[in-house]
Amino acid sequence: MVSIDEFIIVSSNYVPGYEIVRTHGFVYGLTVRSRGVGGQIGAGIRSMFGGEIKEYVQMMAHSRDEAIERVIEHAKDMGANAIISARFDSNDISDIMQEILVYGTAVTAQQVG
Repeated sequence: MVSIDEFIIVSSNYVPGYEIVRTHGFVYGLTVRSRGVGGQIGAGIRSMFGGEIKEYVQMMAHSRDEAIERVIEHAKDMGANAIISARFDSNDISDIMQEILVYGTAVTAQQVG
């Protein structure tokens, strides 16, 4: 379970210790990132020698964080305090662009006991 500023996100269909009292519906957060020229050059050089390409790791981590922030805002706008069944998806849009999507079900979860 991830709690970001009192907002709960889980990949399961339930939140341990909570009861789902209302389902608000499907929510998503999306971002598209372009690999900048500097990052491409650095990544190209690193790819020749093998190993982790830190420029892309940093870009993807930032993209995931941004997508999570957006899905939380979407859920809050619907009146939810949690997201269940959360998933990530990622696709290439072109040779230099990457899409990151976070989606799930917005719910109101109430702590039991």
